[in-house]
Amino acid sequence: MFQVRIHGRGGQGVVTGAEMMSIAAFMGGRHAQAFPSFGSERTGAPVVAFCRMDDKEIRLREPIMQPDAIIIQDPTLLHQVDVFGGLKKDGYILINTTKTFAEMGLGDFVKDFKADHLLTVPATELAMKHVGRPVPNVPLLGAFAALGGLISLDAVLHAIGEKFSGAVAKGNQAAAREAYEIVMQQENQAKETNHA
Repeated sequence: MFQVRIHGRGGQGVVTGAEMMSIAAFMGGRHAQAFPSFGSERTGAPVVAFCRMDDKEIRLREPIMQPDAIIIQDPTLLHQVDVFGGLKKDGYILINTTKTFAEMGLGDFVKDFKADHLLTVPATELAMKHVGRPVPNVPLLGAFAALGGLISLDAVLHAIGEKFSGAVAKGNQAAAREAYEIVMQQENQAKETNHA
């Protein structure tokens, strides 16, 4: 079973992102489950959503305490919430930012992680460019498709088409595609660095 925890703020599409991830996993032939964890449901408040994927039926229902991957939609949460709590040592971290892990003050924390498991994507900028709204969930979904190969970009694009229509769907698909390409470049650079 692969478990993903998504951290963001109300209004950033955290719950929708988890739902679309589970749809994409389902389209890829996996069993999937997505659910939110709400505190105060106001815009800007911290929100957490979860997604589980497996090749067999998923019976668990509790929140994910030891995720295989963490997606952080809002980097301001790094200093407000324990976003990395329980993350497995070989886990993936995907952050919506233009900064490096060192620039965010995370250099020491991530020094034992595999370089190709530490990824950043300017998801808010991509959303503004393609959709005209600062909602990073869909670009991050495209970026997630590039790491680990758990869901395909085609499945993500299809899930976006299920959730949205017309120009909004096309814009979101373009944002997801560009984020996917950014992560593929980062992973290739990390692998080259590892082999150097």
